[in-house]
Amino acid sequence: MAPSGPIPEERLQAGLDILRGWDLEPVVAPHVLDRHPRFDYLAGTDTGRARDLQEAWCDPSVSAVLCARGGYGALRMVESLDWAAMRAAGPKVFVGYSDITTLHEAFAARMGLATLHGPMVAAMDFLKSTRAQEHLRATLFEPEQVQVIASGGTALAPGRARGVTLGGCLCLLASDVGAAGVRTSARGGLLFLEDTGEEAYRLDRYLTQLARAGWLEGVSGVALGSWVDCDPYDTVRALLLDRLGGLGVPVVEEFGFGHCEGALTIPFGVAGELDADAGTLTLDVPALA
Repeated sequence: MAPSGPIPEERLQAGLDILRGWDLEPVVAPHVLDRHPRFDYLAGTDTGRARDLQEAWCDPSVSAVLCARGGYGALRMVESLDWAAMRAAGPKVFVGYSDITTLHEAFAARMGLATLHGPMVAAMDFLKSTRAQEHLRATLFEPEQVQVIASGGTALAPGRARGVTLGGCLCLLASDVGAAGVRTSARGGLLFLEDTGEEAYRLDRYLTQLARAGWLEGVSGVALGSWVDCDPYDTVRALLLDRLGGLGVPVVEEFGFGHCEGALTIPFGVAGELDADAGTLTLDVPALA
């Protein structure tokens, strides 16, 4: 399904072919190739996108809902979903990242569900990366094999921390602050942050907004992913240290998730241990247990 931006059909078909190669039977949502009549950055109307998600979730023959791409639009349709009906339908697998951060947060706060922050079916970073494909495939079919996620990242602030994973795209987390039906803080959590196409002052604004709102109070540890097409990484790194270093918790950089090539799939809503020095996340249980 396409909860946010529009999708080129040829990229969708390429992604579906990969899924079929995993012996999955992908079903394309009715509105997945729609275009909004006025706003070309939206994959159809808010009502149509919300209907696709709700109907897929409530369909007992569907085991997983995979997003085709991000972009922008999930914020506009999240309140149109019948969350009571979706709760009644029970849990299933949900995969996406970027703008899909809003839906990860909604599933966590409104349904208490674990979700997968992972590559999307029609995204180039999925279509062209064997590593991204294989890590998502293993998370879906052999989750015990990726219970330890070794990123190769390094510590900005050393140490180990325990908590429940959460997070996603920084600008979307900041956009959710103050909205109804969202969590009010990351207390006790292992917070995963990444973004794309943002200048340093904008990243500064988002982090400062989260801090001023009390959203970062009590966070246990932080893992930082990709910052593709942002300002030079030395600048971004200095900003991240400035805004997050004072939290007094372990912080690991370059953890290899988000908008980068070969992005790892990170389960959200799962307890585990973050080791900033080793650059690893060790889940207490497999992602889909």
